[in-house]
Amino acid sequence: MTSSVLTSQFGLAEKLTASASERALARTLDEALEKVEAGLKHEMRFADKVADVTATYLLDAGGKRVRPVLTLLTAQLGDGVNEQVITAAQVVEITHLASLYHDDVMDDAALRRGVPSAQLVWGNSVAVLTGDLLFARASQLIARLGERAIKLQADTFERLCMGQLHETIGPEDGDDPIEHYLKVLADKTGSLIAAAAQFGVVFGGAPAEYEASVLEFGEKVGIAFQLIDDVIDLSDSEANTGKNAGTDLRAGVVTLPLLKLRAAAATDASARELLDYLEQHVIGADESVDVAEGVRRLREHRVTAETLAEAREWAQQAIAALAPLPAGPVKKALIRFADTIVDRSN
Repeated sequence: MTSSVLTSQFGLAEKLTASASERALARTLDEALEKVEAGLKHEMRFADKVADVTATYLLDAGGKRVRPVLTLLTAQLGDGVNEQVITAAQVVEITHLASLYHDDVMDDAALRRGVPSAQLVWGNSVAVLTGDLLFARASQLIARLGERAIKLQADTFERLCMGQLHETIGPEDGDDPIEHYLKVLADKTGSLIAAAAQFGVVFGGAPAEYEASVLEFGEKVGIAFQLIDDVIDLSDSEANTGKNAGTDLRAGVVTLPLLKLRAAAATDASARELLDYLEQHVIGADESVDVAEGVRRLREHRVTAETLAEAREWAQQAIAALAPLPAGPVKKALIRFADTIVDRSN
């Protein structure tokens, strides 16, 4: 995937054309993304025949590079891209990739980024060890950036693990399932996107007072991002996910539409009927079973529209968090970044 494609995926190439400064920003991002991509290919090799194949498997499969793009964008609030910013952008992407190897083992996922998951190709043990190798490599890289960087990365990794733990265990008695789910998303998805935004400010030499704004922006964009994934799982097209429609629903993965449907079923007979249908014919169904009808019915139910509306609300809250930042092409790009996250559902 080329950097020009990466920027266009976030609407940057089409939106940052109104002025010379905006065009210059687009060029800067393209050049920086090329450096990040080249660095990833170099840093994710271990001089080991097996590890080199497994560690670069998901990197080579593609991906939108959401997190490094955000690091490069927020660095423009300060002195711009430097070698530390490039390293930080690589760290967040390697950390993200490492988490995908582990997630696919825990979810028993068959596909990732349009290719068979690593655990399906090599087995659980190799997939877990590959994730561990990548976490180790991310730690080696972040150590180059000093003690504060190590602390930020460790705090983020702790939140990633806590998010996964709470997702695995589920809500405790008395917990609101939807509030619990949103907290899981904040930790498991939002924390790393927030860290990506913070890294850009810190290592790009931006004013320290911008950190709180971009942290809030990143976490709320992360929640919106995952809620849109919940909607996309019910899409009749796999173009945006690289996996078949209804994959999460079939596997019984908790998503906001399903949680909302369960809540509605307590008082709404039609919601109860749909939930019964999904539990009998879709959730837990074998791969040979056609679940298209159940996916369609949940997609067309109001709970999916409500999920999309909630995602948009989180994106708007993320944009509102940018209020303290100076007006200009960087802020416009960050706003477009949030808008494009939601636009993925279209």
